[in-house]
Amino acid sequence: MAESGTTFGVAPLETMKSMSGLEFLRSIADGRLPAPPIAQTLGFHIAEVSQGYVRFEMTPEFKHYNPLGGVHGGVAATLLDSCMSCAVHTHLPAGTGYTTMEIKINFVRALTDKAGLIRAEGRTLHVGRRASTAEGKIVDANGTLYAHGTTTCMILQL
Repeated sequence: MAESGTTFGVAPLETMKSMSGLEFLRSIADGRLPAPPIAQTLGFHIAEVSQGYVRFEMTPEFKHYNPLGGVHGGVAATLLDSCMSCAVHTHLPAGTGYTTMEIKINFVRALTDKAGLIRAEGRTLHVGRRASTAEGKIVDANGTLYAHGTTTCMILQL
């Protein structure tokens, strides 16, 4: 669940352009800027952010289930896309953004509402001028792995 008192929205482009990626994400994490609406929809939040690393947390709930009785893979995919691409974002200077070009995910264990709090951790692997790569994983409090993946992000001028 997103932290109580969190506001949701999208920061103005001029605000994004004026901050480094690390400053921008820290501003979301500490509540100075709104968290994105997808965080409200799925119930996740930024728990930690540093250069090259971002950790999101959430507790899977029944509302995330697919027809087969487990958390929909799209929830894990969204968490991994978010943590990995945000890890890339932490390296970007003001006036620069990114978009996901490719994402590869391995689902290694079914995720249910019995998992408790889960962590989606993203770390950069390579930061380039035009493209960057990162890896991510989703684990529970015991370190049990549920999914892992990699991404390639295209770097853009805002």
